Amino acid sequence: VQLQASGGGLVQSGDSLRLSCVVSGRTIGTAGLGWFRQVPGKEREYVAASRYVSGRAYNTYYADSVKGRFTMTRDNARNTVYLQMNSLKPEDTAVYYCAARNGSLISSRIGDWVQYDTWGQGTLVTVSS
Repeated sequence: VQLQASGGGLVQSGDSLRLSCVVSGRTIGTAGLGWFRQVPGKEREYVAASRYVSGRAYNTYYADSVKGRFTMTRDNARNTVYLQMNSLKPEDTAVYYCAARNGSLISSRIGDWVQYDTWGQGTLVTVSS
């Protein structure tokens, strides 16, 4: 299984970006998926997660720091997960990683990066003030 993240770049405060993560090697329909970010010298930070429930039902979760500004979606037909980031702030500057779990995410530990089996290579988002 491989994850390829893209879409990062340099933007100004208040701008928007959409990150994409293409998953190959497995279908994402029942996979748990997450977005994390990391600033050099700091711990990896949870951003958002999508948890498969049943059928076509998913629960989506967000860190408080991005709630209301970021939206995570998945396109199962394209085997791709997205992170739409609006109203970006300088503190959103980080390398963003997508991650997948080969099984159900535990909702009480949704932001625990240890739950995720596979990680993409990261894409850099820089927000200038």
